[in-house]
Amino acid sequence: MTPAASPSSLRQRLARWVPCLAWPRPSAALLRSEAMAGITVALMVIPQGVAYAALAGMPLVTGVYAALFPALIAVMFSSSQRLSVGPTALTSLLVGASLAPLAVAGSAEWVAMAVWLTLMSGAIQIVLGAGRFGWLLRLVNSPVLIGFTQGAAVLIAISQLPSLLGFTGRTIPQVLQGGPLPDLTAIAFGLGSIAVLWLGKRFMPRFPTTMALVAGAAAISWGINYALRGGAVVGSLPSGLPSFYWPGLLPLGTFSALVLPALMITLVSFLETASSAKVDNARAGTLWNENQDLIGQGLAKLASGFTGAFPTSSSFSRSAITLYAGAQTGWATLFSVVVVAGALLWLMPLLYHVPQAVLAAVVVTAILGLVKPASFTALWRISRIEAGIAFGTFVLTIATAPSIYWGVLGGLLASMAHYMYRHLHPRIIEVGLHPDGSLRDRNLWKLPPLAPQLYALRMDAELDFASASTLERALTVALADRPDLTDVCLFAQPINRIDITGAEVFGSIRRMMESKGVRLHLSGMKLPAMQVLERAGLLAPGPMLFSYRTDGEALAALMPRIDVPTEAETAG
Repeated sequence: MTPAASPSSLRQRLARWVPCLAWPRPSAALLRSEAMAGITVALMVIPQGVAYAALAGMPLVTGVYAALFPALIAVMFSSSQRLSVGPTALTSLLVGASLAPLAVAGSAEWVAMAVWLTLMSGAIQIVLGAGRFGWLLRLVNSPVLIGFTQGAAVLIAISQLPSLLGFTGRTIPQVLQGGPLPDLTAIAFGLGSIAVLWLGKRFMPRFPTTMALVAGAAAISWGINYALRGGAVVGSLPSGLPSFYWPGLLPLGTFSALVLPALMITLVSFLETASSAKVDNARAGTLWNENQDLIGQGLAKLASGFTGAFPTSSSFSRSAITLYAGAQTGWATLFSVVVVAGALLWLMPLLYHVPQAVLAAVVVTAILGLVKPASFTALWRISRIEAGIAFGTFVLTIATAPSIYWGVLGGLLASMAHYMYRHLHPRIIEVGLHPDGSLRDRNLWKLPPLAPQLYALRMDAELDFASASTLERALTVALADRPDLTDVCLFAQPINRIDITGAEVFGSIRRMMESKGVRLHLSGMKLPAMQVLERAGLLAPGPMLFSYRTDGEALAALMPRIDVPTEAETAG
């Protein structure tokens, strides 16, 4: 009989699926520091949640709901313990932009569709994580992400301009058509709040400036009777913890219209999580378990949906504050959840007098950190094509608003097309012997041929369906242009994989060489590639095929009268 598993080993096995079981037993000192970090984040997420709910077109209290149970579930089931999970600007914008053509913001139909978006996105993340498919999200490269986040940030900032400039409740086209004069008090609240938030972030990053601002603005608003004078304020918010919410079934056409937005929310929200999780794990000296974080974030979305809220994600700014405030474990999030629960139970009436211009300022200040025009310049210096993809994604995101997910799709298609183009046009060079003993591009370095009747080439790519025909074409052109060739040497060290098409093309190349009486030399082929050709019977010994283990051996055999290094490096 096998001995019973010890409690510690059982806990370790369970911790693979419920990472909170691996948290350290807290000491009094640890709890004090975790409490300070958790309270700091809670005082930031409460006003942000209300502001982001307005951005998503949802009832304002759902922004606080999204910071309660989702944060608790995420910290229990995610491998990255110190992420602040809750409402974020980008996911909120995606909800508002996706539902704008389908329903009236804030209506029961809108809320139901927003919840379905949340549930669908959460289910997708759980399936991806459980199936270990986290690697699929790496298909979105940095240029696409830069272009989309910059475009979304601009759209978010523009959407808040009416509230900041005293035109709360009106769209920009309505403002341009004329109408009532702007509310000067709202302008003062909005621009003054931006100034306060900027100064707080600049000089007191640990201080809960956002909550202090909201409390101060509410007091001023109450003191001047701003609401009674017709000013736009938050108004009454229901107190109490959220109850279970079921959105009901949707018509099939409406449901199908939510599939693409749900996929985009999944993608964008997890990319937000990745940016925070990589920092968290780097500081902790651990490897990032992206699949477990997918599961944890997916479960958090389900918790958000079933409480009537909207999609959640990891906030980079709040997660950074969590780390900056000294959080070491997930206990900090538990303290944050307790504070949010207390606010829902007893503090919601205090938000009644908060001007909506202040909420707009909170959104704009949080999103301005994403606006980095210098990133396009940096990309341009590195790669003009990828800079073009980033800028094209940026333009498409803005141009297709409110259906901004087309920006990501367009950028993704452009980057994949660029990827395939590079694979369809691999770098194939004729090599020559550099004075330092390495093999380099003969035309670039103005090097003589290795030998008069030898064509020596190197392909810096895999030999697969995308690149094989290019190699065959290069050899066919070389044989046609130089009928005096007696030998061809393929320096194959960069080729680390050969697929079926590549093997077939290699067989065709070998037969072509033999028919023309040209000897084929292979140098430095790696074992995985060699095994594919051997299994295909294409490396059978013959008088016209020669193989060498290293480039040095190949050069010694092909150039016996030239003093060459025993191990020539490939470069250039």
